[in-house]
Amino acid sequence: MSRIHASLRASAMAAALLTGVVSSPAVLAAPQPAAASKQAAKQLDRLAQAFYDARAKFDPLLYATANGDSRYNDQIGMAIAPAVRASQFALYHKMQKQLQGIDRTGLSASGQLNYDLLGFEIAAMLDLEPFPEHLLPLNQFDNVPSTLANYASGTGSQPLTNPKQYRDYLSRLNQLPGWIDQAIANMKQGMRQGVVLPKALTAKMLPQFQQLRSAKPEASIFYTPVNIMPAQFSSKDKQELTAGYRQAAAKIGTAIDRLGQFIENEYLPASRDTAGFGAMPNGQAWYLARIKHNTNLPLTAGEIHELGLKEVARIEQQMAELGPKLGYTGPAKGLAQWVSAQDKFKPFKTEAEVLDAYRQIYARVEAKLPQYFSLMPKARLDIQLEPELTRETASDHYTPPAADGSHPGVFWAVVNDPKKYNDVGMVSLLMHEGVPGHHLHAALLKELPLPDFRKFDTEHFNAAAYTEGWGLYSETLGKEFGLYDDPRFYYGHLNAELLRAVRLVVDTGMHAQGWSREKAIAYMADTLGTGEQRATNQIERYMAWPGQALSYKIGALKILELREKAQKALGPKFSFQKFHEVVLRDGTLPLPILEAQVERWIAREK
Repeated sequence: MSRIHASLRASAMAAALLTGVVSSPAVLAAPQPAAASKQAAKQLDRLAQAFYDARAKFDPLLYATANGDSRYNDQIGMAIAPAVRASQFALYHKMQKQLQGIDRTGLSASGQLNYDLLGFEIAAMLDLEPFPEHLLPLNQFDNVPSTLANYASGTGSQPLTNPKQYRDYLSRLNQLPGWIDQAIANMKQGMRQGVVLPKALTAKMLPQFQQLRSAKPEASIFYTPVNIMPAQFSSKDKQELTAGYRQAAAKIGTAIDRLGQFIENEYLPASRDTAGFGAMPNGQAWYLARIKHNTNLPLTAGEIHELGLKEVARIEQQMAELGPKLGYTGPAKGLAQWVSAQDKFKPFKTEAEVLDAYRQIYARVEAKLPQYFSLMPKARLDIQLEPELTRETASDHYTPPAADGSHPGVFWAVVNDPKKYNDVGMVSLLMHEGVPGHHLHAALLKELPLPDFRKFDTEHFNAAAYTEGWGLYSETLGKEFGLYDDPRFYYGHLNAELLRAVRLVVDTGMHAQGWSREKAIAYMADTLGTGEQRATNQIERYMAWPGQALSYKIGALKILELREKAQKALGPKFSFQKFHEVVLRDGTLPLPILEAQVERWIAREK
């Protein structure tokens, strides 16, 4: 595989620039008096915990519940409220000054890493302060009403097994109408400032909110917990909770009606015809900030666009060589359509058969892990179907286990029609979303002795290039595991990798080069040979989450580059187990800091 170009070769000094820390993380502290070192360590620990708690309370759905921290499961958070948002940024500025007041040289090596990572996290949050992201509180992939609706079954990130958990979720439901009213107010302000969603995304939200409506409270999805209430609950709990959920469902129904009417009658006509952030006020700077936020690297949109085109060409050549091994002899451009049309790649009749096939792949991967990994989590992976509410617009994804063990890590497979479900991509999907991808990383995080701000850090935050890069890198290990000896599974991997390369092209194309939604869809459909509907869902995801799609390829190429560097430097002393331990043992790391860690390991091994 070709390596990422020179601008991606971030050094330890780049890490210092990103975090706002003058010292390079590669430089260890000089010996300091014990009392001063202990004082600095205590100050850092207190500040790190304060930062984590403040961020978790600010947006508990995103920064706590989604990562298995259940302490704030009774709070919805009002992060979109302008006053709350301003107060949060003021707090981050204060914390940044407090961090700069701590003597970094008085810390141990692990303390210095905590210092650098905390500095990075705070600076990354502040990088987005100039941009009015709160004026875009909803989109078709990410909105609080749908998130809470998906929790109603009790099988997601917010379990429903005891009365306290039921009351926590009920508390959130009671706060939802207020959140919806704030979202409407924000969107009206966005209309005045020209900060609005594209029309296509606004239109996609309407059916979702219509699904959340019900003729009576008892038919509401938010009333579902009453229908699944455990029999062992006391009569008092059952009575109180039933009444509470009925009342909450009724209020939410009214609020959802308000939201739906506003979106259809006011917001949709005011939504923009353009696809990218660059079309909005200060949009180019906003997108550049999003690039930095999602890649950790000082890349321009133009550099990423060119890298994407080169990667597309490289992968297409590999797929052309693979075609005959699948039994295909036609032109290279027709391979994807041919694979999609072959019944031999669609062996399923029921959803249960799809899940069983994923579990068989899981067993094969798990048997190979010890040869390549010495550091693995205790938590196992569960495989479930994506809930029907979000199945139409969702992508296959992963949610981490709870820190308290109350629910496992879950790979959510999106199966709309099992009879049309193609099995070629199942290995790469399982290895990315499950093991050794997101599950191995995120579940291990819960078990490592790390500060909370690092333990609960995932792709939602400021190191998506690590988390998604690790997921895509994990897909490549199918070759070492022998799983890609089957050409259909290797095709699935190359097809998935091609998608990630295409993302570099279309994301930068829309948000920086003025590509229309239609041009991006056409490029993706033609390059991937996929149906227009699938291409549309993908393109509209990138329209909603600018820059996020860049993290996969940028991160994977960096990890592969570091592995190749270690293999070349260490020769026979190189070990997959040791390399993976270095990448995983410190949790989620920005790419420049990860590079510094790998370089120190190489120096020690030499």
